[in-house]
Amino acid sequence: MTLELLLARADDCQPVLRQGLAEETLLGVPPPSRGELPAHLWDVNSDPNDLSKQRWGIVAPAGAESDWLLEAVEPLRRVREEAQGAPVAVYRYPKKPTRELEVTWAMRWKKEFFRKEGPSEATLPRYLLLLGDLHELPLELQQVLATDAFVGRLAFPSRAGYVAYVDKVLRWEGLLPREKRARMLFYTSRDGTEATINGYRGLIAPSVEACRGGQQLGEFPRAEILELGGELPAPAEQLLAQAAQLGPGVLFSLSHGASGFGGNRRERQGALMLAERGSLMAKDVAARPFLPGGIWFFFACFSAGTPVRSSYSHWLDQLREYAPDAAERIASELLPEGEEPFIAALPQAVLANPEGPLAVMGHVDLAWSYGFRDHGRPTPSRFIGVLRALAEGGRAGVALHALQRFVSETSIELTMLYGEAQRKPVGRGRSPIETAKWAELWMVRQDLSNYILLGDPAVRLPLASSEQEPVCPGPPPALRAGSLPPAGLAVAEKAVLELLSGHALSRVADRHSVSTRELREWEELFRAAGRAALSRYLSAKE
Repeated sequence: MTLELLLARADDCQPVLRQGLAEETLLGVPPPSRGELPAHLWDVNSDPNDLSKQRWGIVAPAGAESDWLLEAVEPLRRVREEAQGAPVAVYRYPKKPTRELEVTWAMRWKKEFFRKEGPSEATLPRYLLLLGDLHELPLELQQVLATDAFVGRLAFPSRAGYVAYVDKVLRWEGLLPREKRARMLFYTSRDGTEATINGYRGLIAPSVEACRGGQQLGEFPRAEILELGGELPAPAEQLLAQAAQLGPGVLFSLSHGASGFGGNRRERQGALMLAERGSLMAKDVAARPFLPGGIWFFFACFSAGTPVRSSYSHWLDQLREYAPDAAERIASELLPEGEEPFIAALPQAVLANPEGPLAVMGHVDLAWSYGFRDHGRPTPSRFIGVLRALAEGGRAGVALHALQRFVSETSIELTMLYGEAQRKPVGRGRSPIETAKWAELWMVRQDLSNYILLGDPAVRLPLASSEQEPVCPGPPPALRAGSLPPAGLAVAEKAVLELLSGHALSRVADRHSVSTRELREWEELFRAAGRAALSRYLSAKE
């Protein structure tokens, strides 16, 4: 069994590691600390998707210079406050003291300020939206909070990104859901490397098979499942065409993440490397429909961001003893000392895109094949739990927690192994079996703990519930004053029919000189009127 890295250079599209690393390279993994065990969950007896029980809150950087972040998301705060029937708690996170470790300061803040003694745990928000990039609110804070909370992050280079994202979320939540089942789109960038071959065979293909098999047994929602890039590569145009289709869907992609070495790291690191020797970058999806109203699980190195220090740094120091060339190539891809960490440009672009997804789940470090392996066996069930939760209409934060619970599981097992090793007589080291188990658990824990959620953790696919009537029996809503174009009803009808026939939203809007928001409103009105007319017709026939 080899250890495969999902990272490729953006300039020549070659993988950073042409061959996987042998198992013996894991001999130098560091021991776990007891401080990594998660705290107990709160409100475990209530529905985790119920905001009135779990509550929703905001964490923003301390200081008046960050007040604009709170102002930018104020409309979302008001809607969440109304939904939960209680005020939204807002927390301000101060910068750590100079000599304090970032993770130590995050743990201390969580214990002494966020979960301070006194108020009931029932009033603590379990859904937490972090505002700001990794240099403003460190990754360690998000990881510490995510041990028992549903955490998401918004980070954009300007106010416009925050405003656009909030507008998009509120627009989708304000629409009448039309679809009763989700679309599940699986994509593998088959570029001929062992990493993507093993990723397809060990994660994507078993996931597709398990989801379809689960449907036959009634164990998985009746989602529409589509696979791209299976045994044969799928062209980028096919991926973009499928992702542009309107409907509540999940894109589960596996690829190399683009390296930022030798170029504009912030612009390209973590971009999706395509099978045809190119990359899908932020500029490619910033203004075109890409998974509108959906959620994207993006499996690749640095797909969500780049940390100030890799969680594999200690191991890479040891790796130089076993595989110096590989260690040097990997180390060259990490953030140079003195540079600020950052959220990747690609998820920033699609989240700010009015016709993009509501959330992105991605990796903030080197992504390895151990994330979907256990004792050499594929473990797609770790990720299928995320897909199932989303397809059932669960909130994004709850869905990702289905994966993060395995971090707790491996942390507990590692700590128990460490305790057993400490009780051994002096001079007696670990056996080869213990060493291999320790190394495997460490890699799994490191890999899975680096998945984060970008977006509001309370968003969910806009699916109609099974109890919801698919037609609108009442009269359609009235048009807003001034919402029709100068040419009137004929132009609006033509634009809507073009949209319903499959034309891209942005292109139809440009062709008729109307905003995408207005066009969506016309579509909803058109559908509502049609449902109402159809309902009356069917009722009359009965």
